[in-house]
Amino acid sequence: MSEKKTFVTSENVDTQVFDWGRLSWLSEPLITAAERFSCGVVTLEPGKGHVRHNHPYSEEILYVIEGTGIQTVELASGMLEKEIGPGELVHIPTAIYHSTVNNGEVPMKLIAIYAPFGPEAELRKMEGVEIEAAVKG
Repeated sequence: MSEKKTFVTSENVDTQVFDWGRLSWLSEPLITAAERFSCGVVTLEPGKGHVRHNHPYSEEILYVIEGTGIQTVELASGMLEKEIGPGELVHIPTAIYHSTVNNGEVPMKLIAIYAPFGPEAELRKMEGVEIEAAVKG
């Protein structure tokens, strides 16, 4: 087993590649031995995104770094839909359905945090995912 990292860049970790974009998990049990959360960088290609889904056992935070998108969150009180952009945070409670779609002409970059960790491991098992190996350790 390799030593767990304290300082991590996207180049230090494998990247999950999908037809809609890329995910580089910077902190999760496999990388940092995190015990309560995972954190990664998500890049959504123009016009693409995460279709409606939920995480039955984790809440999620999305923080937009670059680009814009349409965020939907289906709360018990009703469906929320909003254009989001740089500097904006979205909190998605546990098991709530949501989607994020890049509505811009350039890639949309976000930070995604799951607490507790787990959804990042499920994404590795999805049909169509390719794993791009880390450039450096």
